[in-house]
Amino acid sequence: MDELISRQMPHSVEAEQAVLGSVLIDERCIPQVIEALAPEDFYLRQNREIFETVCSMFNFSETVDPVTVLDKMKQNGVYDEQTSYDYIRQLMVITPTAANVEDYIHIVKDKSLLRRVAETAGAITAMVQEGTATAAEAMEAAEQRIYAIRQGRSAQGLEHISSVILSVYDRLNELAASDAAVPGLSTGLPDVDAAISGLNKSDLILLAARPGMGKTSMALNILLNAGKFAGKSVVYFSLEMSREQLAMRLISNESFVELKKLITGKLVEEDWAKVAAASAALNQTNILIDDNPMLSVSDMNAKCRRVDNLGLVVIDYLQLMTSAGGSTRGGENRQQVVSDISRALKIMAKELNVAVLCLSQLSRANESRSDKRPMLSDLRESGAIEQDADIVMFLYREGYYNPDTEDHNLAECIIAKNRHGETGTVELQWLPEYTTFASIDRRHTEY
Repeated sequence: MDELISRQMPHSVEAEQAVLGSVLIDERCIPQVIEALAPEDFYLRQNREIFETVCSMFNFSETVDPVTVLDKMKQNGVYDEQTSYDYIRQLMVITPTAANVEDYIHIVKDKSLLRRVAETAGAITAMVQEGTATAAEAMEAAEQRIYAIRQGRSAQGLEHISSVILSVYDRLNELAASDAAVPGLSTGLPDVDAAISGLNKSDLILLAARPGMGKTSMALNILLNAGKFAGKSVVYFSLEMSREQLAMRLISNESFVELKKLITGKLVEEDWAKVAAASAALNQTNILIDDNPMLSVSDMNAKCRRVDNLGLVVIDYLQLMTSAGGSTRGGENRQQVVSDISRALKIMAKELNVAVLCLSQLSRANESRSDKRPMLSDLRESGAIEQDADIVMFLYREGYYNPDTEDHNLAECIIAKNRHGETGTVELQWLPEYTTFASIDRRHTEY
């Protein structure tokens, strides 16, 4: 019992005091300390109160020194007549030099992270002992909490509007300094970018069409462009096609060698040179492919958490996915399963803070209409998909239904839902020999 009482959570009193002492000795190191540490990183309440006082003073551009800090603590009601004055003076005496503040910060942060890991381990142990969670749920909760610690944020909790506004200002400054045409990742199709403001963090983007319209081609277009120019890792989960098939389509897309030639292997010398150059370019990207056909959202989430500098997740396609509880028998529960999957995908996009592009099949409802352009009501198996998605895009080619149409390869990207702006239609050029899309005004020519 004595051992349990004496056992304390990891912390370093000396490092916490040295950080605060450095701040009081040299005001110039305050920005560095505030950027690296939060009040909850301090284990001792007295240290936490002093740090909170310093933070509030810094935010209002007030002078920070022992006298002003003590005065502010009195105003805030955290001043103790018996100890506060002596403690502040002691902090300055025991701190060797403010020059080593980075080392002190590192120690405080390390101990704080260890405490959060210990708290998470305790919470997971309690969940297991209560027996209310399945093994899959316990593992998902553990991974989610550890990932949140790695990302330096709380797994959940209330946040004051002031800190949210600071994040907004940081984002605005970042956008203002950037010369990018759109705030999110580019799709590689300027007209589509302009319509949806690019692929933004925490967005769930749904790309839906009837079979054969070019969903996978469009997704690979976007994946390739993001992988080449965004400087981020991009992940493609293919539940339908094999890795080799996908790689072949990417090579065709990049090299402008007809896909049919690649499939049959009938390449001339010039084609081999193009394929070699395209392969070298693809090797420079960080495109990651998984072709496991039995993946659930939880599996994808777990894999994506381990990817550094993740920028985009593409899933091909939604109706092939299994729920976390495994595949269900019979069609009567399929609507609920798809609803659960689409909700889980939106949660994944928010948690990973990346754009998630999910492909979806459409029902045959449009086939019976005279105007066969897809509508939101055509989304197959669940109305929940259109609620969860931030952006819903449909692909439509008149030439698919009407061979006599004037421009057989004219495609339409119909933006049916857009949380960031207006809905509308963008015209694109379909290049079937390379299975790729291009902007109308930038039709690709072979070099």
